[in-house]
Amino acid sequence: MCGIFGTINYEYPIENSMIFNGLLHRGPDEQGHYSLYNVNLYHTRLAIQDLSVTGQQPMEHNGLVIVFNGEIYNHMELREKYGLKASSNSDTLTILMMFELMGMDMLEEFDGMFAFALYDTLNFRMYLARDRAGKKPLYVYNKAKTFVFSSELNVLYKKCRPEIDYSSLADYLYVGHHYRKATPYLFVNELENGHYLKIDTLTGLCDDVCWFKIEDYYKAERYPDYTDAVTQLDGILKTAVKRRIDSSDLDVGSFLSGGIDSGLVTAMAAEQTSKLKTFTVKVPGSFDESALAEKVAKKYGTDHTVVEIDFSDLTNDIEKIISNHGEPNSDNSAIPSYYVAREAKKHITVVLNGDGADELFGGYRRYVPFKHVDFFNPSQFTRISSRILTSLLPVANQKQSNYTYIYRLLKFGGYSDLVKIYCSASSDLFVGFEDAFLEKPKMKVISSDLARINDYSISPLKKLLLMDFDSMLFSRLLTKMDIATMAHSLEGRSPFLAKEVLEFAPGLPDNFKIKKLQTKDILRTLGKKYLPAELIEQPKRGFEIPLKKWVDHELKEIINTYLMAPDNLYSKIIKKDFIMDLIARKIKISDERRAKILFCVFSLEVWHKNL
Repeated sequence: MCGIFGTINYEYPIENSMIFNGLLHRGPDEQGHYSLYNVNLYHTRLAIQDLSVTGQQPMEHNGLVIVFNGEIYNHMELREKYGLKASSNSDTLTILMMFELMGMDMLEEFDGMFAFALYDTLNFRMYLARDRAGKKPLYVYNKAKTFVFSSELNVLYKKCRPEIDYSSLADYLYVGHHYRKATPYLFVNELENGHYLKIDTLTGLCDDVCWFKIEDYYKAERYPDYTDAVTQLDGILKTAVKRRIDSSDLDVGSFLSGGIDSGLVTAMAAEQTSKLKTFTVKVPGSFDESALAEKVAKKYGTDHTVVEIDFSDLTNDIEKIISNHGEPNSDNSAIPSYYVAREAKKHITVVLNGDGADELFGGYRRYVPFKHVDFFNPSQFTRISSRILTSLLPVANQKQSNYTYIYRLLKFGGYSDLVKIYCSASSDLFVGFEDAFLEKPKMKVISSDLARINDYSISPLKKLLLMDFDSMLFSRLLTKMDIATMAHSLEGRSPFLAKEVLEFAPGLPDNFKIKKLQTKDILRTLGKKYLPAELIEQPKRGFEIPLKKWVDHELKEIINTYLMAPDNLYSKIIKKDFIMDLIARKIKISDERRAKILFCVFSLEVWHKNL
């Protein structure tokens, strides 16, 4: 795990210390710089694999130079498969040798998380690439023939000072995150997952190549025997976990909640190593999963730590937590993620997690209705009856209650616009309050993607899972976890995002994932082999954050200070009166949704103030 930065045709001087200091938390162990012609490459290293000097970067090999962030978990398998020999066991060197052998077709062979810049000095080509899911970030500033790229937006902004993109910020407020390539800046894009850029460093011409599309696997539905599918999934996950343990020269730990995903990862990891450290979060006032997690820890004899988070420093830390992202971030679970990563780093440098399981296997309750009803193409009767019932029913205020579930179901059942349907079913922020915007959200890319996906001959559930993989997982959840872990120089590894899992899970029939009202059925069945019975029927909870309480108490003063400031940014995009009425509770809206909107706008202001 590392930080990378680079420039092509950038005419302004760069102080190495500015780059290295800005990315030091991503790579505190070593820093390196390479310069040739009009290209500069920078690297900060967190040494995890091949700890000797042979793993240092930028790495050169036969006219190729690379700065690499991430891990290729199967790289030694690939060396054996293709007869590649070297004295160093560095996965970075494996990338260079594989490129010599097959060029960028090598990406299809990799099981890993990665963002890298590979410079072919003989042919004057730069390749910027990301992994299938987009676990490792890469942002690219491109204006005319100039390119600047970075693992983090904060460092890129300090160097290039791009202008703010107000249209993009309007879309952020509506969706709750920057969708796909979008960032808060003009001329700055996020390189998408499963893509690489091929840049001619002489002419500045650039091609954006999509090398992996998960939608291809959703469209290729298979009909395996259920028992065989469980057995196959068992083997795939075991291999994924083993690779993520074996490809570390440091001890590997595991985040362990009381749920199935992290429980399966932990159980399989414990079978691979006798010194597994596990970590569970305990938050006062929320559902306590630590007792369930402890049952798994005892069953597998792990070195278990319960991380108790009381958020006593929240008011002092909140601006730093948000600012770490380099862009507005409405996901309030970034707060406990930050704290648990900080505590885990005291014990470990590499940690496994269950990221991706819910989006691939149908882990959220909102997937259940899409299994049974096509909400992407609702009938007129469905829309009209849903609107009438929603207008008559009291606003739902209990986050985990069945009434809230039904109320939200009726809400997005009342829309015909695909963007409203999707946003209502996911982030649920400004849908229904479009009149509050001064700068209307354009939503061009997400609208186009939704329309394209809705035309596919796949089920409504698959459409929602596909959108969530490309939107919620890529643009929000993986970003959140990367920032939280790397803020503390901690590497997070996700077996559920392994190459073989991403090729296996999308094609499974819907009833392998949602069975009647039960979520992720196939994982629950597999869990019976490994986990205590009490865990199997547990609903998906995630971090149960007392956001309503924070907005009205602990964070009330700082939120009001930002939102009521005369020079705020949001009032250029949405009506300030709307936010003031929201604060004063003059708008008919649930307490939870009110808190989410206020936090979303607050995050925008914190990001802007700390530029």
